[in-house]
Amino acid sequence: MAKRTIVAMPGDGIGKAVLEECIRVLDAAGFDAEYVNGDIGWEFWCNEGNPLPDRTIKLLQEHKIGLFGAITSKPKDKAAAELSPALKDKGFVYYSPIVTMRQKFGLDICMRPCQTLKGNPLNFVRRNASGGVDEPIVDTMIFRQNTEGLYGGVEWTNPPDQVYDALMTHPRFRDNFEWCPREELAVSTRITTKKFCTRIIKAAFDYAKKRGFDKITLCEKPNVIRETSGMMLKIAQEMSKKDYPGIWVEDVNVDAMMMWLTKNPENYHVVVAENMFGDIASDAFAGLIGGLGFATSAQFNPDSGVAVFEPTHGSAPKYADYAVSIVNPIAMILSAVLMLEHLNEMEIANRIRKAVGDVVAEGKVRAYDMLKMKGTADVINQGAASTKQMADAIIAKL
Repeated sequence: MAKRTIVAMPGDGIGKAVLEECIRVLDAAGFDAEYVNGDIGWEFWCNEGNPLPDRTIKLLQEHKIGLFGAITSKPKDKAAAELSPALKDKGFVYYSPIVTMRQKFGLDICMRPCQTLKGNPLNFVRRNASGGVDEPIVDTMIFRQNTEGLYGGVEWTNPPDQVYDALMTHPRFRDNFEWCPREELAVSTRITTKKFCTRIIKAAFDYAKKRGFDKITLCEKPNVIRETSGMMLKIAQEMSKKDYPGIWVEDVNVDAMMMWLTKNPENYHVVVAENMFGDIASDAFAGLIGGLGFATSAQFNPDSGVAVFEPTHGSAPKYADYAVSIVNPIAMILSAVLMLEHLNEMEIANRIRKAVGDVVAEGKVRAYDMLKMKGTADVINQGAASTKQMADAIIAKL
C-alpha cells in the first residue's frame, strides 16, 4: 500500500503541542504516513483575513484525511480589533474555520465517543443505596449533525428589509418582537433538512445495530422547538418502524438528558442530536470520563471521503506559552485512533488504544488534570507528567 498523506493542522494554542506528540505515537506504532502542514487558525485570520486559507482547503481536497489540533475563536468585535491594520475596513468577517471546514466539505456526520478508561481517577462515581460508591461504565457514542442547526451561520444583527419583512409575517414574531427597534434586534436561525437529519439518524441506527444495542436516544426538544426537533423525531420514529424494527427510539429532551446522564449514564449508548444539542451532550458526557483531556471526535462525509479527526478541547492559550507543555495529549491521540479505524488500520489502532488504556490503568504517569491540579506552570515539579512524558509512557507501552 502506498504511503498515506495526512493533512496535519495544529491550529492555535496547545494544538501544536498535542498534535506533535500524537504524530510521535503514530510513528512509534508503525503507521506509515507523510504529514503535510495545513495552515488554520487565528494567526491566518490576523495576517490574511482568512483563518482557513484556500491552500489548506486544496490540501484536504487532495489528500482527504486531516488531523486537527485546536483553534482560538473570538467574538466578532474582538476578531475585527485583532485584524492586521492593512486589512481593516476591507470587508473581512471572521467565521470559525472549523465550522467553515465542516460546511465546505459537507462533514455532516460527527461521532464523539465517550468511553470510560479503567483506572482514570476522573471517572464519574455515585453513591449507591447501601452508602458505598459505584463507578458506572460509560460507553456512549454521540452522533452530532455537524453542518446545520444553530451552527449554520445564517444570522443577522439589524436584519435587512427582506428578512425583517419575512419575519413579520409570522404572528409570534409580530406579537412578541415588533416593539423592538430593528437595529437592536439580533436573529439566529436553526435550520434542519430532511436529507441530513436522515443521514445522521441512519448512522446512529447502523452503529446501534453493529454494537447490538436495542435503542437510540434522540436528544432534542420537540415539545418546544416543534419544527426542527420535530422533524428529527419523526424521521427517527419512522426509520425505526420501517428499517430497524429491533431498535426503538427514546425521546429525551436535552435539558432532561443533562439530569439523567449524571444519574444513570450507563443506560445511554447511542445518542443523536442536532449540532448545538450534540455539542452540549458530548461535552456533558465527556465530563463523566475525565473531561476534555479525553474527549475525541471524528467528522466525515461518506460521499466525498473527506474526514477530519480532532480532540474537542479548545486551544487553551494560557497554557501555550509554558516552557514545558503540561496539557494532556490523550484526547488528540485517541482522535488519531479514530482516524486509524476510519482507514481500516485496525491492528495499529487497537495497539495504541490498549497502550493508552494501560498507561491510565497503571496510574504511574498522569497529566495535571488526572491529578486534579490547577493548570499552572509548576505542576511538573509537583509530580504531573508533561505532554511529552505522557506520550513517552504510551510509546513505552507500545
